[in-house]
Amino acid sequence: CLLNNPVNFFHVRSCCQFLLLAPAGGDELQGVKRGIMEMADIILVNKADGELSTAANRTCADYSSALRLLRKRAQDPSNFPIAMTVSALTLVGLEAAWQAVLELTDWRKANGHFEGRRAQQARFWFEEDVKQGALDVLNRQEIKNEIDRLGLQVEAGELSPARAAEQILKHLSRRE
Repeated sequence: CLLNNPVNFFHVRSCCQFLLLAPAGGDELQGVKRGIMEMADIILVNKADGELSTAANRTCADYSSALRLLRKRAQDPSNFPIAMTVSALTLVGLEAAWQAVLELTDWRKANGHFEGRRAQQARFWFEEDVKQGALDVLNRQEIKNEIDRLGLQVEAGELSPARAAEQILKHLSRRE
């Protein structure tokens, strides 16, 4: 599924990108998450209730500090990106998170970033559809048989990989 890739998932939404975290996950600010942090508009630290409330607040404070170190993005108002605590269990913080979404969306619409993002997404999904369509054609039995036939010739040294690829591409262009 295309959405299993974090970068593809990023292209799905127009208004806000969330990073949802659990507190006390250990090494929260490791470089592995840096790329995804840079894409997030709002970081939500869940479980801000019960025993994990203190840990959620600490994790949120850590991420808030880290966000101040990231470069400023043109598509953000001065107070974004932000980190917030929420509780899915008690619903604490969800209204504030929703208000942050509305604030960010309104600002981006007023400053021309919303429609630009939509245009970028349309382009991205157009290119993904073309790639998927090309892969679908390559998976047709007739093409798979031709690839197998030419692949055997490449393995035997009878045909160069570039020449075999050229033949497949010529075969594909004649079909349509």
